Amino acid sequence: MTKHKIYTDLSSFILRLNELRMQGKSVVFTNGCFDILHSGHVQYLEEAAALADILVLGVNDDASVKALKGEKRPVNPLEDRMVVLAGLASLDFVIPFGEETPLKLIKAIQPNVLVKGGDYTIETIVGAKEVMAIGGKVKVLSFKEGVSTSSILSKLENSND
Repeated sequence: MTKHKIYTDLSSFILRLNELRMQGKSVVFTNGCFDILHSGHVQYLEEAAALADILVLGVNDDASVKALKGEKRPVNPLEDRMVVLAGLASLDFVIPFGEETPLKLIKAIQPNVLVKGGDYTIETIVGAKEVMAIGGKVKVLSFKEGVSTSSILSKLENSND
């Protein structure tokens, strides 16, 4: 049952997180579009989950994916993406966001650890300053070369030629 992992209301989600924190749990946060789930995503989320007790994933809503990736995206709507992601054992919670960046979500969640993939640097990670200001850590995780949603879509487009 994956529904208990999906939150769409930030206030009720923060209440749930606070309950877990009172039990001594630490929180790691990451975010992304996760339009077409692939092995790079799974490896990345497993690596992120190992950094704290609870892994929270902020997922771009459909409008923000379209703004970031172009008119043909997302391939999969937000609700479908959240259900697929919630099915992963490494993930504890999934919550959508519609802003250009997840900064509002990061400020509300106040994770102990903020992570992004290897194509980022700490200086370019949204929310890094805010997390470090509250004593949290910011980590750049490994990047799996040659595995991306864009490369998968490109292969599909080229196979139709």
